[in-house]
Amino acid sequence: MTNLITLPILIPLIAGTLFVFWRKKLPFVRMGTQIITIINLIVTAFITFLVVQNGPIILETGGWVAPYGIILVGDALSLSLLLTTNVIAVAAAFYAPFSLDRGREEHYFYTFFLILIAGVSGAFLTGDIFNLFVFFEVLLMASYGMIVLGGTRQQLRESIKYVLLNLFSSILFVTTVSFLYSVTGTVNMAQLSERVGQVNQEGILTTIAILFFVVFATKGALFPLYFWMPHAYAKPPAVISALFGALLTKVGIYSILRVFTLIFNGNIDYTHSFFITLAGFTLIFGVIGAMSTNNIKLIIAYNIIPAIGFMIMGIGIFTDVSLAGSVYYLVHDMIIKGALFLLVGAIAIVAGTSDLRKISGLIKNYPLLGWLFFIATVTLAGLPPFSGFIGKLLLLKGAFENGHYVIAAIGLITSLLILVSVMRIFINGFWGVSMELPKEKRSIKPLYVPITFLLIFSVVLGIGAEWFLPHIQQIGVDLMNPSVYVDAVLKE
Repeated sequence: MTNLITLPILIPLIAGTLFVFWRKKLPFVRMGTQIITIINLIVTAFITFLVVQNGPIILETGGWVAPYGIILVGDALSLSLLLTTNVIAVAAAFYAPFSLDRGREEHYFYTFFLILIAGVSGAFLTGDIFNLFVFFEVLLMASYGMIVLGGTRQQLRESIKYVLLNLFSSILFVTTVSFLYSVTGTVNMAQLSERVGQVNQEGILTTIAILFFVVFATKGALFPLYFWMPHAYAKPPAVISALFGALLTKVGIYSILRVFTLIFNGNIDYTHSFFITLAGFTLIFGVIGAMSTNNIKLIIAYNIIPAIGFMIMGIGIFTDVSLAGSVYYLVHDMIIKGALFLLVGAIAIVAGTSDLRKISGLIKNYPLLGWLFFIATVTLAGLPPFSGFIGKLLLLKGAFENGHYVIAAIGLITSLLILVSVMRIFINGFWGVSMELPKEKRSIKPLYVPITFLLIFSVVLGIGAEWFLPHIQQIGVDLMNPSVYVDAVLKE
């Protein structure tokens, strides 16, 4: 039964590799990708059910007992994010055929897409920090291919920044892993949790922790290392932007959450106060960016940044309530950012432009698109009873209970500005005088299905919070007690 934990990685990885040989047979590859993502979602849902019922699944590959060999750990946190990843993958698989041109599809989009899902899944499931680096590289290599598909000048310009910065952070990542191994003699996360507290080299370990944070903060687009992200995510087609915005930065945040609750959790007075300060700046500068542009895709891309600020805020406060808030908000944001990128992609298709100043009156011809976008907007802003409200409520509760009033105030003000920044698209783009639509009018009816699919999950995550909240709160409790993870992996 433990071997099931490999399937969410192997299924998309093998399928993506095989599709290389059939790239010209697009109907087959499209349908195959859709079937594979549905199968992967069902498999992941079944594994998640087993974890909820029976506890973490630990796979010791090759018969090597932990902490030796490659360890995969399926606990409540990793499976929650893995399930969300596959929900987004299904939506993207059904959106792509109706939004991408044939050239992009034939140039291995579906292979890159499936390998990306395999890399993200592996990053969530791995139990050692070196393989976290390996899976980061898998998903980054897939993203490098996706970001240059189409070869437009703007894409290539932004891809240079994206690739160079990620190459630098990857070099720093593997170097830091080697430093950590030289000090502790292991890369297994559970054993690192034990050994870091036993090593009498506080200065070196502090430096290593800072280097890890820089790596993950770069990949997660945390202030001030977010400058590469908005344009890089806004230039590719909408389905690629959705995958990037929903998944890539979230792997960086997951890594911070895992590493700084499990391994570097000793001197939290300094590190976590620093996290709260960075969270405040990330919230402020992210929403300023969202308010300053008229490009609808850039508005959504900039809104990724304050969401990262909310998640880091919960990690900085460092209570079971705030950590549960970070996890809930992380799951919510993955789904809603995916939906919003797909929505603005549909708007750009019908309007023929991404410039908000040239879009108006779409509600007359596309009322369903308008009201789906409105639901996504209020969900993103965190209005009750939607999913964004639940995560923010836990985060603010944690902040007020522990005297972090300034960051709580910044979070409340930022939430209002997030609503304003995205509501501009709804008010200016859907109301007012109807614009002259492009002569070659494209049908977007097939795009409604994957968009609605994601929004249903988001709405259920809010309205049905009583079903999910106990499990998320237990994740927060477990994160505050690293021995739960350590005992499960090392069987102590």
